Amino acid sequence: MDIRIKAANHELAQETRNYLDERLASLEKFLGDDTSLVRCEVELGRDAGRPRHGANMWFAEIHIIEPGSARVYARNNAASVNAAIDDVKEEVERQLRQNKKLHMRVLRKTGAAVKRWMRFGN
Repeated sequence: MDIRIKAANHELAQETRNYLDERLASLEKFLGDDTSLVRCEVELGRDAGRPRHGANMWFAEIHIIEPGSARVYARNNAASVNAAIDDVKEEVERQLRQNKKLHMRVLRKTGAAVKRWMRFGN
């Protein structure tokens, strides 16, 4: 998976980068066999339009672009960068799981229809 990270309005620390890589590694099981074609764009930073203090001033965005399937996008604000990463990862995981279930359901229904057609075709 090609991971592209962009930091907005702050310097990205090595601990945050390691934390993000650890979280994104768990998403690969939902992406299928050939993950080399998948591009993951991540943007982390402080929200520019909001006050510079208080709750939910950090944001995380993830775009997953996989050829032949719908794009997955999620954005979340939280009190810390790590909390924003966790929340956005859960949302992306939910969307990927939903897409995978839909794909498997279509394959199974198509296979069942072909089997019925072959059974009654004889």
